[in-house]
Amino acid sequence: MGHDGRMHVQREEAASETLETPATTLETPVTSEDAGHAARSFPRVTSFRSRRSALSGLQRETWDRRWAELGMQARDSDGQVAGALDTASWFGRSAPLILEIGCGTGTSTVAMAAQEPDLDVIAVEVYRRGLAQLLNGIDREGLTNVRLVRGDGVDVLEHMLPSASLTGVRVFFPDPWPKVRHHKRRLLQAGTVALIADRLRPGGILHAATDHAGYAEQIAEVGDAEPTLRRLDVDSSDAAEVPISVRRPVTKYEGKAHSAGSAVTELVWEKPL
Repeated sequence: MGHDGRMHVQREEAASETLETPATTLETPVTSEDAGHAARSFPRVTSFRSRRSALSGLQRETWDRRWAELGMQARDSDGQVAGALDTASWFGRSAPLILEIGCGTGTSTVAMAAQEPDLDVIAVEVYRRGLAQLLNGIDREGLTNVRLVRGDGVDVLEHMLPSASLTGVRVFFPDPWPKVRHHKRRLLQAGTVALIADRLRPGGILHAATDHAGYAEQIAEVGDAEPTLRRLDVDSSDAAEVPISVRRPVTKYEGKAHSAGSAVTELVWEKPL
C-alpha cells in the first residue's frame, strides 16, 4: 500500500519496517455479487514488502497517547480479523464515511480531512511509522474526523464494513509492483474493485491515483470493466457534483515525481444512483 508518503522516496525510506500481523490483498477475481459475502475467504498474496523501523521520540509519544483512542489493528496477534466496525460509536456521530487505503504518512489525509469536516475518514496503512506521522498531523491540526486502522485494506473492506456503507474510497499511489511476475501483488485488481464497488453507497466514489503508467492502464481496465461503476472525467462538471473532493493536495514527494518526469494519472468512478 502506498500514498503521497511513499512515492518512490518513502518507498525506499520505509524499506525496513515490518508488520506483526498479516496484511494481504485479493488474488482471485471476485464478482460484485460475490463481494457482498463478507465472510468468504479468498486466496491472497501480499501487496506489500516486509519492513522494520523504529519510531522517533515524538512519534512514540504521540502513538502512546493517541493510538488507543484513534487506532485499531485489522487483525489481532493471532491473525484473527476484527469484526464489523461501529463507526457511529467510534467517531461519536453518523456522517458520510470515506475509506482511504494506503494512507502512507497521511499528508493528503490530513489536508483533505481538514477541508471536509462533515466527512469521516478511516485511514488504513500497514506501516506503523506512517500511521504515527498521521497521528502527529491529526494532533497538529486538531482533527476529530479521522480514525486509523493498521493492516490490510481488503480485510477492512471484506470483514469490517458492510455493503453500501461508504461514500468514498481513496487509493492514492499504491505500490505498482513493476515487475511482471509481481503484478499479481497489485492491490487494485478485478476482485478488489468489485469489493470496493459493493461497499460503496449509490452515488459513492472510487478515486485512485498512480504515477506508474503501466499500473494506471491496469487500474483503468479493471475499473471500467466493473459493471456497477461509471468512469467520471476528473475535470468534468459531473466530477464537481460528487459527494467527496476529487482534488488532492500535491505533496513534496509527488512534486519530485513530476520533476523526474513521472506523470500522475487520476482515475475516478461513481456508483450510479
